[in-house]
Amino acid sequence: MEKYKEIERNIIKKYRKEIWSKFIKAVQQYELIKENDRIMVCISGGKDSFLLAKCIQELEKHGKVPFEAHYVVMDPGYNAYNRDFIVDNAKTLDVPIEIFETDIFDIVASTDKSPCYLCAKMRRGYLYKKASELGCNKIALGHHFDDVIETTLLSMFYGSEIKTMMPKLHSENFEGLELIRPLYLVKEEDIIAWKKSNELTFINCACRFTEGCSLVNDGTSKRKEMKELIKTLRKVNQDIDHNIFKSLDNVNLNCILGTKKNGEYSSFLEKYDEK
Repeated sequence: MEKYKEIERNIIKKYRKEIWSKFIKAVQQYELIKENDRIMVCISGGKDSFLLAKCIQELEKHGKVPFEAHYVVMDPGYNAYNRDFIVDNAKTLDVPIEIFETDIFDIVASTDKSPCYLCAKMRRGYLYKKASELGCNKIALGHHFDDVIETTLLSMFYGSEIKTMMPKLHSENFEGLELIRPLYLVKEEDIIAWKKSNELTFINCACRFTEGCSLVNDGTSKRKEMKELIKTLRKVNQDIDHNIFKSLDNVNLNCILGTKKNGEYSSFLEKYDEK
């Protein structure tokens, strides 16, 4: 059996409970994929996006709802090693990628603004533009369960607000385009286990401006800080991440000081005397 077939079988069989079932649950529960959707699956080269591609492939082949997927890699200016690494993994996994080039790294290198913020903003713009060119109505990203929890804590600790990473959202600047996150319920530890089980190696970061980053994690980021915090809290309560997640789907508005929707703030005092 060819390796990619073993990997596909691995997702469906060995990791059915941890990965496949949770992938399917998110797709169905949040209505992420509908009949005749044209989905651009974004592949960064990391473990998450490649796993997403394989899950989407399996669903496209054997699912009951017909849809079409395009597997796209945006090259922001990778060095040759990282680009070849992504191409080789795509061949190993039998993912038919299309690579399109941009000059993001060159532009970011010539600005005094925050390089990470500018890079992220430009990436989003290029991805939405490419999806429009392909005639896609949805863009699929590889964010997972842990990303959701970390984003929630980052918003609370550093943004002074309670908000999270949504399973899907409409684009504000590209009408008719929607962003979806089918790995929304899949835990990172299970993705890592799947990767190791299949003896796969992926890039974690291909940023040209971060020395030695291609095969190691960034140890100084705020997101890394949240990962370590959750790991510590889990020693006290092993369900801590699930409880954080559930709290976002169980907000008691009777016990909230204020809410904000579409930029407009409302205080609990506004309706406090109403019976």
